[in-house]
Amino acid sequence: MKENASTMGNAGQFTNRFKALYNDYSILFVALGLFLILSLFVPNFFKVSNLTNVLRQVSMVSIVAVGMFFCLVGGGIDLSAGAAVGFTGIFFADLIVNRGVNSFVAILLCLILGAVLGLLNGVLTSYGKLMPFVATVGTMSIAEGLALLWTNSYPVLNLPPEIEFIGRGYLWNIPFPLYIVAVVYIVAYFITEKTRYGRFLYASGGNSEASYLSGINVKRIRMFSYVICSITVAIAAVILCGRLDSAQPANGKDWGFKAITACVLGGTSMTGGKGKVLGVLLGAIFVGMLSNGMTLVNINSNLQTVANGVVLVVAVGIDVYRSSKQNKS
Repeated sequence: MKENASTMGNAGQFTNRFKALYNDYSILFVALGLFLILSLFVPNFFKVSNLTNVLRQVSMVSIVAVGMFFCLVGGGIDLSAGAAVGFTGIFFADLIVNRGVNSFVAILLCLILGAVLGLLNGVLTSYGKLMPFVATVGTMSIAEGLALLWTNSYPVLNLPPEIEFIGRGYLWNIPFPLYIVAVVYIVAYFITEKTRYGRFLYASGGNSEASYLSGINVKRIRMFSYVICSITVAIAAVILCGRLDSAQPANGKDWGFKAITACVLGGTSMTGGKGKVLGVLLGAIFVGMLSNGMTLVNINSNLQTVANGVVLVVAVGIDVYRSSKQNKS
C-alpha cells in the first residue's frame, strides 16, 4: 500500500510539474511541432546551413524581443522599437564611416543613444502620463524622421571588418551573434529572477496601485524598463549593421511588431506582470522558423506579412482569453 501511495504521489508530482511547464512554456511544444512539420515537408529546411541561418536571423529579433519583454511585464509597450533600430543603426554607422570615430567608441555611443531614446519613452509614459501607445507611436515617428534626416535618406556603406565580424563572423564554428544573444538573455534572466528590480517590475505590471501602496516607485521601475528595451534595440542595430555591412533608415522597421509577437507567443501577458525570459526566446525562434519556412516554399512576401499579422492577433487573443479566465477564477 505504501509503495502504491508513493507511486501515485510521484505521478501526481510529475503531472503538476508538467502542467506548470505547459503553463509557462506552452510555446515550446508549439515550436517543436512547427519544427517537426517543416523538417518533414519543407525541402532544405533541415539542412545545417539553413538552421544556422535561421538562428542568425532570429538573434537580432530575439534581442529586441527581450527588451520588449521588460516593457510588457511592467505594464507598458514600445511601438517605436522597430524605427529605433533604423535610427540607432544610421547613427552608429555614420559615426564610423563618415566621422572617423573608433568602432568600439561608436558602439558605446550607440548604446547611449538607445538609452536616451528609452529614457524619453519612459519619461513620457511614466511622468508625462501619456498612454504608452500614444507616446511610443510619437517617438516612432521621430526616430523614422531623424533616420532619414541624418544622412539625407542615403544608406551608410562599407563598415570596417570588426563590425562585419559582429554580424557575420564565427567563433568556434558558431555564429558570433548567438554569443551576444546568450549574454543578453543571461543578464535579462538574472535581472528579472534574481534582483529586487525584477520583483518590483512584475509587481508594478501586475498591480500598479497595490505596488505603489507597498512603497514601490512604479514610475521609476517602468521608466527603466523602456531604457532597457531601447538598449537592446541598439545592440540589435549594431549586429544588423555588421550583418548587412551597411545601415539604412528602414532597417528593422517591422521588428517591434515581431518582438511583441515573440513575447506574447512566449507567454508574456499584454496586461503586464506575467512572463518568462526563456519563453520570449522560444517565441522568437518560432517566429523565425515560420518566416523561414514560408520563404522556402516561396510564399509571397505580402502573404507572409498577412500570416505574421494573423499569428500576432491569435497570440493576443489567447492572452486575453487566459487573462479573463484567471480574473474570473
